Amino acid sequence: MQDQSKGLRGRVKEFLKSSSLTDEIAGYQTEIQGVCSKLKLMAIVETGLKVDEMHAIITSPSFAVAKAVQHINNCPPPSRIFQGRQAILDKMHQFFDTDSGNQHIYVLHGLGGAGKTQIALKFIEESSFSDVFLVDTSKVETIETGLKSIAVSKSVGNSMQDALRWLQSNHKWLVFFDNADDPKINLNDFLLKCNHGNIIITSRNPELRSYGAHTSVSDMEETDATTLLLRRANIESSEENIKVATQIVKELYCLPLAIVQAGAFISKSEDLAGYMTLYHSNRAKLLNEKAAQSHDDYAQTVFTTWQISFNQLSHLAATLLQLCSFLHYTGISEDMFSTALKYDFPPWSPPREELREPLKFLSHFVEPTGEWNSLKFLDVTNEIKAYSLISFDIKTKLFSIHPLVHVWSRSTLLDEEPLQSCMSSILGMHITSIPENARELASVQLTPHIILLKSVNPDGVADFRREFWQIYYNVGKFKDAQGIVEQVLEKSQLLLGEDHPHTLLVTINLAATCSKLGGFQKAKELEVMVLEKRTKVLGEDHPHTLSAMGNLASTYSDLGEFQKTEELEVLVLEKRTKLLGENHPDTLLAMGNLASTCYQLGEFQKAEKLGVLVVEKHRKLLGEDHPVTLGAMGNLATTYFSLGECMKAEELEVLVLERCTKLLGEAHPDTLLAMGNLASTYSDLGEFQKAKELEVLVLQKRTKLLGEDHPDTLLAMSNLSSTYSDLGEFKKSHGQPCSHILHFG
Repeated sequence: MQDQSKGLRGRVKEFLKSSSLTDEIAGYQTEIQGVCSKLKLMAIVETGLKVDEMHAIITSPSFAVAKAVQHINNCPPPSRIFQGRQAILDKMHQFFDTDSGNQHIYVLHGLGGAGKTQIALKFIEESSFSDVFLVDTSKVETIETGLKSIAVSKSVGNSMQDALRWLQSNHKWLVFFDNADDPKINLNDFLLKCNHGNIIITSRNPELRSYGAHTSVSDMEETDATTLLLRRANIESSEENIKVATQIVKELYCLPLAIVQAGAFISKSEDLAGYMTLYHSNRAKLLNEKAAQSHDDYAQTVFTTWQISFNQLSHLAATLLQLCSFLHYTGISEDMFSTALKYDFPPWSPPREELREPLKFLSHFVEPTGEWNSLKFLDVTNEIKAYSLISFDIKTKLFSIHPLVHVWSRSTLLDEEPLQSCMSSILGMHITSIPENARELASVQLTPHIILLKSVNPDGVADFRREFWQIYYNVGKFKDAQGIVEQVLEKSQLLLGEDHPHTLLVTINLAATCSKLGGFQKAKELEVMVLEKRTKVLGEDHPHTLSAMGNLASTYSDLGEFQKTEELEVLVLEKRTKLLGENHPDTLLAMGNLASTCYQLGEFQKAEKLGVLVVEKHRKLLGEDHPVTLGAMGNLATTYFSLGECMKAEELEVLVLERCTKLLGEAHPDTLLAMGNLASTYSDLGEFQKAKELEVLVLQKRTKLLGEDHPDTLLAMSNLSSTYSDLGEFKKSHGQPCSHILHFG
């Protein structure tokens, strides 16, 4: 019938275009009755008329025109359970009440299911425009039909141009362009160009903000969301029910459509408390279930409303969105993909064939020169943004996805493993390609993504486990790091042998992790073995041998064997100075380590001399904000402290703490060490209250990160106990004051 110009659709169009509708009805009536059964199969024809209403028009010609126009142009009321959104409504009222001498256009944009249409309908219900016209803006055809109906309703003609002329000559009207979601439609073609009148636009496309005032519609306020859930579920607002409902709306991230669906399900089951258990095991099913009884005309579920948008995406855009579903829903950057393109296949890399899929995906964003094409990536992300399935923060340059969209986008996959493996490889390639001196700073941003990847499929990250170990190590997640590096070592020993350079490197990584967890004896055993093997194969002067020697010296220091530490460090410094020169980073590292050992042996003057030299050279070579420079400054401050120069120590330690907090975050081990050092200095200066505040924070964070029994946690507890004693709070101190020896780590 769609292909026949004289079929049902063609006749209905003619019906609406006719200049004498009443005269035509009689002629069409007999023919339409013959196809009545087919007509009832159509829920809505292109005009927006419901089948039953069309039948009423046909059988009652005397009011056919009036009823057709009334249906098309009169807005339905908002949902009977509409809740909240007062801030947006107030903003809209203020905007439309202002007589600016210009046309008022207001755009409500945001994710499907966020409640844009309901907000617009509520605003219209609260307002007093002389004429309100609803235009379905999902297609060009429905826009044209909606505008034509304005002309018919005002008896000024039956064309879109007739409608625009009427709007041009009248003022107190409002046109509601609903569901302007298709980014391929140029809405400007249908907007009246004049300096009067009122327009509301709802869209998933944030680009439409350019038409006027706008509000991004997202999640509800938590209290409003809780009230909405209980109203839809027909559950009384008791204290206990509010508590349970609050947990549910938090789980649904206060998305209106998800809350209404949950309320409908609970209304049926009458089990508010049991919903969360069902939701965790049947999330996709519940978010895709349409209620039999509804309070508005919205026909989609949470998942189907996004599926409609997803189906409009190109294959490349859809794949990017699905790949991002294996990352954390915040903190996604273009750099994760562009840097992966620089991957140079190190010796321990997985075979190129295993990376065929990630390389194929990345190739879509490559210039003929082999360089990354940012414009192409922008085009693809803009395509996804046009449906509000992803958002971009211009300040941080990071992308994010609504948490429920994040869950849904993974549900679009029939088989998760290929894309999960692809995203794991891209992230691993990205980490490998980050310059060594920038990895520590990048680790904070990358950790949530790695945690999620491992939770989805722990075995899917095997090829890049060493890179993921480094991220965990850098952010202080040493227990997780240990589990990963032990797997890497086992695999390397099996494939490459115990004496292979890569196996020895992984062994050193394991030793370093053990040291961070307080397993110094195990670390010592591993490092002695590595030093012996490297000395035998590479010789005493090889950089790798000297590195192993330095690692073992550090572990001797952790074990309190400072004489052994000093002997090794003097040797390392002499050889590195001879081989690399005084200003090489490895030489400076050896110099800093020796300064620390001199401090431990009570040789403070020697430690100060070395420490000042190290700080000066690091500042010159790396800058003041580099983590290595900050570590050297912290060490020098410790030496000043031991020499009784507490004011110098405080000045340096305040600077180190500020910069560590900014660069690494409050919970990073280096930040906590800096915090503890400053607390000790405050205590020595008699500023016990300041010391207490810092030490409480250190204890809380170390307990959370390392557990109550970790040596660093116990040290923090002991220091806080001593400060309580200094403050006269003896009950809190448990009578166990101790000296402030936090410096050096």
